[in-house]
Amino acid sequence: MFVRTASERDLETVKALLAETWHATYDAIYGVDRVNEITGEWHSLASLKARLTRPHSEFLVADDGKQIGGMAYAAATSDPKVVVLHQLYVRPANQGAGIGRSLLEEIEQSFPEARTLRLEVEEANAGAIAFYGANGFVHAGATANCGADQSGIPALIFEKTLG
Repeated sequence: MFVRTASERDLETVKALLAETWHATYDAIYGVDRVNEITGEWHSLASLKARLTRPHSEFLVADDGKQIGGMAYAAATSDPKVVVLHQLYVRPANQGAGIGRSLLEEIEQSFPEARTLRLEVEEANAGAIAFYGANGFVHAGATANCGADQSGIPALIFEKTLG
C-alpha cells in the first residue's frame, strides 16, 4: 500500500473503514449502539469533508489501488510546534502489515516545524497503546472527553517528541 493525501472521492470508503475498525475495536467496550452513535456523529461525510480543507492539517489514506487499508488525520494546534493526531485507523484485516507505521511516518513528515505529536487513546484499547508505545509515544496524561467537547469518553494522552 502507498500513502497519499485523501480526496473527496475517498470519503465514503474512509467512512466505511472507520465504522468497521470502530466496531471491531469498541463494540466490546461501548456496545454496538453506542459505537453506531459515535461513528455516525464523528465519522459523518460532512465531518470527514471538513477535515479535507482544514488549514494546517493532513488527511491521508493507505491505498493499494483496489482498496483503502488505513487512514490518518492530524492537525496543528494554535502552537505550530504541537500537532494532534486525531485519527489513525487500519482496517482489521490489514493490521500488522506496517500500514499504521507508514501512515504515522507520513504524518510526522507532514509537519516539519512540529516538535510534539500528541494523541488520545481509549485506555481499554491495548492494541493501540502497544502500537503507539512501540513507535516512540509516552503516556503524558488523561482526559475525560476524548475527541470532542463533552464526549464523556475518557482517554489517555500520549506524546512523541519529534525532530
